[in-house]
Amino acid sequence: MPTRDTPWPPGTPCWIDYGAAETDPAKDFYGSLFGWSFTGGDPEYGGYLNALRNGHPAAGMGPLTNPVDPPGWTVYFATDDADASAAAIRAAGGTVVVEPMEVGPLGSMAIARDPEGHGFGLWQAGEHTGVRVFNEPGSLTWEEAAVDDLAAAQAFYARVFGHRFDEIPDMGGYAIFATGERPLGGLGPAQPGLPRGWAVCFAVASTDGAVAAVEARGGTVLHPAEDTEFGRFAVVADPWGAAFSVMEVEPEE
Repeated sequence: MPTRDTPWPPGTPCWIDYGAAETDPAKDFYGSLFGWSFTGGDPEYGGYLNALRNGHPAAGMGPLTNPVDPPGWTVYFATDDADASAAAIRAAGGTVVVEPMEVGPLGSMAIARDPEGHGFGLWQAGEHTGVRVFNEPGSLTWEEAAVDDLAAAQAFYARVFGHRFDEIPDMGGYAIFATGERPLGGLGPAQPGLPRGWAVCFAVASTDGAVAAVEARGGTVLHPAEDTEFGRFAVVADPWGAAFSVMEVEPEE
């Protein structure tokens, strides 16, 4: 089972969390779908929860801070200096929505938007280093952004996080981003009928099984399961309209 208990390198997607209209139903949906248990929920942290997969932090969940916002997932990028990253976001044409703030001894966070308005977060690790399990059924395996202007988006994220983009042939401009040798995620053109902005993809033991479980629990299918060179993949939405993807993976030893 791939795990990590040290801070992720700067520019790496390191954490995800879900803003819920109602926390308890969301816990039931995602807990049953991915085999998560939950800890936290303390009032001093606004009811924020950690979702655990086999005892390791896999994601966060909490009440929406703005009740008019739709429920959804946020991708956080690791930084060694949240203030400096916030300044880089502004200099590159983005917007800082929530200024860098300390979350007790856990770390510091900020929320921002890129020039197209797509939201993402920053996380400067303290005691909380981010996801500690990944590429394992029930955990994060990939993250990607769907954008309207590929060149502008690549320029923004390269300037802010130092991302390098390697285009995959015959995929309409879709590119893998990285800061070193390890692929970190993808960025590609927005597709009709599918959400724009940052999206999370969870590893599952069976994509078809996960899709059936989503539908049985009141969710919907946005892109039917299909085989790709990376694995069997589908895009779904939870009962509150928040989109995410599932990808079939072989568990690693």
